[in-house]
Amino acid sequence: MTKGYCVKCKKMVDMKDGKESKTKKGTKIAKGKCPNCGITVCRMGGLN
Repeated sequence: MTKGYCVKCKKMVDMKDGKESKTKKGTKIAKGKCPNCGITVCRMGGLN
């Protein structure tokens, strides 16, 4: 699982349903949901 920082829970969490996408500038990011609160969690660098 890919980890990302949840700003609502204020801790690193394992992303649920993580998908790789790109920003407007073309940088790879991973987007998923926080398993605790359900908000979107992002991580720069894509899925690793």
